[in-house]
Amino acid sequence: MEWTRTRDADSLVEWTREDGYVTVRRHRRPDGEWVVRLDRLYQAPEGGGYRRERVADVDAARAVVEAWKDEADATAE
Repeated sequence: MEWTRTRDADSLVEWTREDGYVTVRRHRRPDGEWVVRLDRLYQAPEGGGYRRERVADVDAARAVVEAWKDEADATAE
C-alpha cells in the first residue's frame, strides 16, 4: 500500500497508510534519542495494535520506520 507523509517537522515525521488504518511516527526526544511508534486502529482488517521503540539515532529510527511500514503492508494483504 501507499504511505503518505502527513506530518513533517524538524523533530516529528508521521506517515499514514492509504487506507487510513495505520500510522507510523518518528519523533526526536529532548535527549537526542528517537522514538518510533506504530498505531493501528482496532477497525483495521488485521486488528488493532501499538508498538513503540526507542533508538539512539535517526538512521536507526529510519530503519525501524521502514521495517514497520513493510510489516504493516504484509499483514494487510
